[in-house]
Amino acid sequence: MLQRHCTVNRLRIGGDAPVRLMGIINCSPESFYRGSYTPTGGIHDRAVAMLDEGADMIDLGARSTAPGSHPITVAEEAARVDAALSELDGTGITLSVDTRYAEVLEVCLRHDIHAVNDISGLADERYARAVADSGLPVFAMASFQEPGDATGLAATLSALEAVVARCARLGIDEYVLDPAVGRWIPERTSDDDWELCRNFGSFSAFGRPVLAAISRKSFIGDLLGRDPEERLAGTLALTMVLAGEGAAVVRSHDVRETADLLRIHEKTRRA
Repeated sequence: MLQRHCTVNRLRIGGDAPVRLMGIINCSPESFYRGSYTPTGGIHDRAVAMLDEGADMIDLGARSTAPGSHPITVAEEAARVDAALSELDGTGITLSVDTRYAEVLEVCLRHDIHAVNDISGLADERYARAVADSGLPVFAMASFQEPGDATGLAATLSALEAVVARCARLGIDEYVLDPAVGRWIPERTSDDDWELCRNFGSFSAFGRPVLAAISRKSFIGDLLGRDPEERLAGTLALTMVLAGEGAAVVRSHDVRETADLLRIHEKTRRA
């Protein structure tokens, strides 16, 4: 049976709900976009500010996944997340945690979190079991074995099909699909990303809410000749397109501007 919505901490995503806004908080100074880094001690205020600006939930991560980013250990990622989540415990803020490691998830589960954002699409059996055992909803990215390792539309659809099958096998009913727009592996090109964006509506065929995670990414910069700090206008333009093509939730570094965009989108699609 198709479940066209997902519920995260009483927040309904997909179905007849408005497009939801996920604000990004990075605890990783290695992030490709320096403006997204929030150091320990500033996490609480940043999260509250994002909610005031219009975010429905926060996605918190402590490891940069951008190509060529400086690697860190799992223990370092866990320590960063532990410190950040400690600032948010008891606030009631709807939180997803962006990690692909069971050891990090174990630390996260000591805090008030409401969803897992897994860029590996539950491909790692040990981690997938840990996620399933947690009972948390999942944002699951199109991946065969490694994050974003599907190249092109047909492969992405196949990878999403594999993710759906994993969720069924693991008994995970609450999840959102992420088609993995971005340069996750060297073989991927900007043209691949634009192909996914042009065909974004096809990802709704699985009957699940779809995440648009394109904020300030390199394919936008490649087209416009802009560094990450100068990609806001391009990101907003593409976000409006993807919202019109069925995105149920948008992941954004720029909450205030994206919230304005989604208000305009909502006004135009409803009487």
